[in-house]
Amino acid sequence: MKVLVINCGSSSLKYQLIDMEGERVLCKGLCERIGIEGSKITHKANGGEWEQEVPFPTHTEAFMKVVEMMTSGEGAVVKDKSEISAIGHRVVQGAEFFTKSEIVTDAIIDKIEEIAPLAPVHNMAHVQGLRSAKAVFGASVPNVVVFDTTFHQTMPPKAYMYGVPYEMYEKYSIRRYGAHGTSHRYVSMAAAQYLGKDAKDIKMVTCHLGNGSSITAVDGGKCVDTSMGLTPLAGVLMGTRCGDIDPSVVTYMEQKLGFHGQEMADYLNKKSGLLGISGVSSDMRDVTSAADAGNERAKLATEMLAYQIKKYVGSYAAAMGGLDCLVFTGGIGENDNRVRASVCENMGFLGISVDPAKNQQRTSDILDISGKGSRVKVLVVCTNEELMIARDTKALVEAM
Repeated sequence: MKVLVINCGSSSLKYQLIDMEGERVLCKGLCERIGIEGSKITHKANGGEWEQEVPFPTHTEAFMKVVEMMTSGEGAVVKDKSEISAIGHRVVQGAEFFTKSEIVTDAIIDKIEEIAPLAPVHNMAHVQGLRSAKAVFGASVPNVVVFDTTFHQTMPPKAYMYGVPYEMYEKYSIRRYGAHGTSHRYVSMAAAQYLGKDAKDIKMVTCHLGNGSSITAVDGGKCVDTSMGLTPLAGVLMGTRCGDIDPSVVTYMEQKLGFHGQEMADYLNKKSGLLGISGVSSDMRDVTSAADAGNERAKLATEMLAYQIKKYVGSYAAAMGGLDCLVFTGGIGENDNRVRASVCENMGFLGISVDPAKNQQRTSDILDISGKGSRVKVLVVCTNEELMIARDTKALVEAM
């Protein structure tokens, strides 16, 4: 079975075609600037890479170009789109309506659109992608949706409820939902397998760190708490997102800046975080370079990030009554050894120590960076959300 995995943004379409026999990636690519001047596709296959500027008025045209790149020219990996058995889609927000991955129906697409206010940029893009996929591939090719939020549905009410009037939950579904669930699920399973243990016997904290970051407590293979909230704005400092702040800060800034509604949301989501503190960039690599060059604000941003992650690790260890494994993943988690070292510094009281030499190494799979005598296993696990989506897709389609 060949599964096409899709991750649609408002102006982008990422894709991978995976042959589930051996779980091999046949090709992958990115359509950028959909609906914007200068749109293009980058396609990687057969050891090569091709880039073309192509007008993409909508996601439908992008899907058509993806099919063309996969079936013709030097980057071809299948003879015809009929070789694609199913399409798996990443969807950010499933709220409480979706507790597992689902075969797509028109009613499911409508529901994803209905709950879009909980993730307005993401969910509407996913809806566009779902409708475009159906238009290009036809009704005979099953589509599957895999939600970022489903892994977090095992949280108990004491973890997901907010201290606002209960009617806000009853009427408007205001609660903690989390994000990056597919990544947290993959790395927690991979870590348990690497350790040769049943996930049911492990207390684990998984740190998905990138431009967007979230920390999750995984007890017995299930999520019991996570740092992101109603939306992906909550939790630790991120590339352009503020993370956790006193709600009164928002109303106070509104008064001072004259911002309201979406203006304030954009300020917190797009102009804050590493960018807002450092004044340099939202990219941790740029911020670290500036800090090394003596930029004090950049240094502060790096220190804030590590400090906030450290606090979440400690609090989740307390909530679970112990910690057996700490996992780093995501762009920063997998590649920034200094962030990992800073988070684990002075954590010996929890049984966490890191081997400096091992922490300097790179991996494309799993790396054990635990220090000598560390009671907690510290792992770097390269996430693979696409493979997780493909596996769910395969399982659901075969069960049809």
